[in-house]
Amino acid sequence: MGIYTGTEMAKKLNISRSYLYYLKDHMGIHIETREDGKILWTDEVYEQMADYIEKNRLPEEAKPEQAEPGYKVIRINNRRYLGNKYKLLPFIKGVVEQECKDIHTVADIFAGTGAVASAFTDQKLITNDNMYSNYICHVAWFGGESYSKDKIIRIIGEYNRIQVSEDNYMSVNFANTYFDLEDCRKIGFIREDIEEKYRAGEINGRERALLITSLLYGIDKIANTCGHYDAYRKGAAFERHLELGVPEPEEELNEHNVCFQMDANELVGKLEVDLVYIDPPYNSRQYCDAYHLLENVACWEKPEVFGAARKMDRSGLKSDYCTKKAACAFEELIEAIHAKYILLSYNNMAEKGNDRSNAKISDADILRILEKKGRVKVFSEDHKAFSTGKSDIQENQERLFLCQCFEDGKEVIPSPLNYTGGKYRLLPQILPYFPKEMDQMVDLFCGGCNVGINVSCGKVLFNDSSECLIGLLKTFQKLPQEEIHERILRIIGEYGLSMSSSHDYEYYNCNSSGGLAPYNKERFLKLREDFNAREEKDEEYYLMLYVLIVFSFNNQLRFNRKGEYNLPVGKRDYNQKLQKKLAAFIHRIHSGDYTFVNQDFRKISLDGFTKDSFFYVDPPYLITCATYNEQGGWTRQDERDLLAYLEEADQRGIRFALSNVLESKGRKNEILEAWIKEHRQFRVIPLDYGYGNSSYHGKNRKSRTKEVLVVNFT
Repeated sequence: MGIYTGTEMAKKLNISRSYLYYLKDHMGIHIETREDGKILWTDEVYEQMADYIEKNRLPEEAKPEQAEPGYKVIRINNRRYLGNKYKLLPFIKGVVEQECKDIHTVADIFAGTGAVASAFTDQKLITNDNMYSNYICHVAWFGGESYSKDKIIRIIGEYNRIQVSEDNYMSVNFANTYFDLEDCRKIGFIREDIEEKYRAGEINGRERALLITSLLYGIDKIANTCGHYDAYRKGAAFERHLELGVPEPEEELNEHNVCFQMDANELVGKLEVDLVYIDPPYNSRQYCDAYHLLENVACWEKPEVFGAARKMDRSGLKSDYCTKKAACAFEELIEAIHAKYILLSYNNMAEKGNDRSNAKISDADILRILEKKGRVKVFSEDHKAFSTGKSDIQENQERLFLCQCFEDGKEVIPSPLNYTGGKYRLLPQILPYFPKEMDQMVDLFCGGCNVGINVSCGKVLFNDSSECLIGLLKTFQKLPQEEIHERILRIIGEYGLSMSSSHDYEYYNCNSSGGLAPYNKERFLKLREDFNAREEKDEEYYLMLYVLIVFSFNNQLRFNRKGEYNLPVGKRDYNQKLQKKLAAFIHRIHSGDYTFVNQDFRKISLDGFTKDSFFYVDPPYLITCATYNEQGGWTRQDERDLLAYLEEADQRGIRFALSNVLESKGRKNEILEAWIKEHRQFRVIPLDYGYGNSSYHGKNRKSRTKEVLVVNFT
């Protein structure tokens, strides 16, 4: 007689484990158990269940198109949490709408349940919390990955019907503490089943997060506590039992939302956003102590627990903001922030309540630290404080400290792509002429994105006619920086290319002046051959392309008429300088509300843009020679169409700045010259710069080039 585990039996029957246990309890068949309570899943049980499933299976034509779901819905605010700001959202949102201009990216770096972040779902959101139980909920509520709602409803329905008689980690450690034995068994079974489904590929990451979130919210509803898990109520009756609801996130979320689980002080230096919202712990109550059980269930590492409250080791989750170090930590945090605005929630508890309830950062410290960063306003609203009954708290107020940061400008960074005609060295000349305020920027011919990523606007549309360029940029945006770096190193290793960041030139029998080409040539050609043979333009394709660019002559992006990458090997490699460039660039495009599109500029509709929008236009130059206008890439008709496009923009009140060349190597752009004379209302600003990287086949690099910036605004 064959004996199976529950997982094996479910797989044999081609059903979920939760449905298996539902059948066990509702089919009316006798299933034996061992002395230790383990269920004996036998061949006989299998035959009975298989027969039942077959007899009760509806024919396809008889199945209803859509069954009534019959489920309860949970919202982001349906959870108890210390310091939750959900009731203060109108206050917080009102201050932002009234005081903050051109907000496109919002970072909530002590996000907790995500309640405040939920007020800004019309923006790109960056959420963070050092506790995994909060982070996984952020992924559920704000993540960009698609998911099947029908699947979530079905699985949660199965979980709600299940009855579990076998003991597990939860029942062994928590029975009759926060929950009764029955619910502990059910919680443990559900959490384990979620992981099994994820490992088996039955659910994706977002679906896993939604199911864990449903479980955490369900636990919170029935927990035998006063709202946190520092202790449970001894002798209290277990009146409520586990019932999961279906989380329903907002349907229209920014696909570029990012969720982090990091120390906030470490994270902020990597972000460049419009608004940073800060809601740190106020007093000595460590959140990991208050929510250790939810953290345990969310992480599901099954650690040893101890003490009456059944806590696990939480030393790695302790926050300096709950200690005497709070003011120092706060000062380090504020100094590292790159944002237009900082919004701090902090109550006036510095001198109220008992020592445990008193705020750890004084008003004087808050104002001193913020005023070094920018101009500060304070807003207040009466707010009921959380109290366990031991603190006498009166006249409690929640305050918002709004800091409009000084315009010290965000760090100007170069593109990791040596794109022909790139404007990095020209930025000091052109950026001062750009509008100070804009609701959206369009980088119409983005190239390497040197301009768009360095403009003080959190919402940018990058467009380029090069499919491969945009595909590469989208790959940089999609993948984490660490993964990109590791995969680049893997490709370099697979082809045996040089790594001067690890070995000196002598290691490769080369020298700095001659470069690494002699060593890399054959290896580079093999990579180029394999790349050109690939048919699918997936992540690997674009990362191989980047490695080719890095190791190619002059680090350019060039394809022949057959669509093959055709540059020869270059002198340099993926050195430390380039690695830093790439890391900074990826951090930047992960921080802003940036969209990358591959369109002919004529297909970028002007509808939807306003007088507060701004177009930067840096087209191929008609009278110069570069890779992007080879093979008839930019014609006289293209030039005329672009100028007509800008005329229409001007008529609609949309601001633009056009970079172009009037003269180069004895040639004149007569079309542009005539257009400027016709539109004398436009301002023409001469620029001083020569593009050495775009004229490497020319002999006379010192020939006069007259480059200009044409703007239609003051």
